[in-house]
Amino acid sequence: MTEAIQLAQQGTGHASPNPLVGCVIVKNGEVIGRGWHERYGGPHAEANAISDARKRAPESTEHPTAGATAYVSLEPCAHYGKTPPCVDALINAKVATVVIATRDPNPKAAGGIEKLQAAGIEVITGIEAEAAQHQNRAFLHRLRTGRPWVIAKTATSLDGKIATRTGHSQWITGDAARRRAHDLRQIADTIVVGANTLRQDNPSLTVRDRWSTSLMALEPVHPTRVVVTRKGGLPHSARALNGSLPGTTIVATSDLMSAEEEAELTSLGNEVLRLPADADGRVSMRALLEALSRRSQCLVVEGGAELLGAFADEQLIDEVWSFIAPMIIGGSTALTSVAGSGCASLTEGLHLTGIDVQTLGDDVLLRGIVDTSKQGVTDVPRSTG
Repeated sequence: MTEAIQLAQQGTGHASPNPLVGCVIVKNGEVIGRGWHERYGGPHAEANAISDARKRAPESTEHPTAGATAYVSLEPCAHYGKTPPCVDALINAKVATVVIATRDPNPKAAGGIEKLQAAGIEVITGIEAEAAQHQNRAFLHRLRTGRPWVIAKTATSLDGKIATRTGHSQWITGDAARRRAHDLRQIADTIVVGANTLRQDNPSLTVRDRWSTSLMALEPVHPTRVVVTRKGGLPHSARALNGSLPGTTIVATSDLMSAEEEAELTSLGNEVLRLPADADGRVSMRALLEALSRRSQCLVVEGGAELLGAFADEQLIDEVWSFIAPMIIGGSTALTSVAGSGCASLTEGLHLTGIDVQTLGDDVLLRGIVDTSKQGVTDVPRSTG
C-alpha cells in the first residue's frame, strides 16, 4: 500500500480535479502490475496496473491477474465518468482480493466496495488510511466543504519580515527554497497574489525549476493565476497580465474597477471576475473561493501581506508552507508576512498540527495543517449552484 500511495503522487498536477490514486497488483508474493491515475480523463490507476500486468505476462496467459491481490490507495469507482468503472476492470481481471486504503466519499463514485463484495471478491479496508487521506486532503476537503483547500505560502526572515523598510525583498530565501516553492505550484490548481505583489515583484507564477526529484520528472502544469485588486490600476505590461505566459490569468476585483480597464485586460486574454466586498471593503475571499470552487481544488496564496491577512481573518487557511531564512531584517516599518486585523489573543491565533520541518540549503521549510479544533472554525456551506 505504501508503494501504491507513492505511485499515486506521480499524478500530481495532472490528475486534478480527480484524486491521486495508485494501484499495485501482487500474485504469489511478487508485484506483477503497477499503475497510477496519470492524467484527468485518462485511464484510472486500476486499469493501468492491470494493463501493466498483461504486458508483463507471457502471451499464452489469458488472465495473468487471476487470484491476485490489488492494493489501491482509494476505493475503486463504480460509475461511468470519462472512463468505465474501476470495479468492473478488477472483476474482469479476476482478482481475488482488493485492499483499499480509504473509502471515496464522492457520492458519484460510491458503491465500489459493495460491488466488489457482491462479485465474491474479498475486500480489506483501512490500510495506510491516514497517509492516503493526507495525500488527497484537497480533493476530500472540497467534497466536504464545497471550497478549495487553501495553502498559505510565506518566505520570511527569522523575525518574520518579507522585505526591508525600503521594500527590498529579492531574495530572502535561497535557490533550493525557491525551487521547493515551485513544487508547491505543481501541486496547486490556482495561485493567488495581491495587486501590490504584482506591482513590486512582477512574478510569472509559473512552474519552472522544481526541487523534488519525483516532480522534476513530470511535465510542468501551470496553475491558473489570480490577481486580487479592489479597484484596478494594474500594470498591464506585467508578465502575469500581458498574455506572454502559458495558462490563464484571472483578475478578481470589485465594482470599483473601470469598464475601460476591464476591456483592456480582457483584450490581453485575461478573465475579469467581479466579486462582492467584505466588511472592510476588500474583495471578499469567501466569494473568491466560491467562484473558484468548480475549477480549483487546491489554491495557493503567495502574498502579499494584506492578501494573506484577509484569508487569515476569514479563517480560510487550511495549510501553511513557511520558508524561513537565517537572517534578521528588523525595522518597525518593514513588512511582515501576514497583515489584516489579526487576533486579539493567542488562543485566537492560527495554530498548526502535523508539523514537518525540512532543511533547504541554509533555509528551513516548516509545513503544517491548520488545527481547526483550536479555532472553532466552521466550514463554508457547499454551494447548491
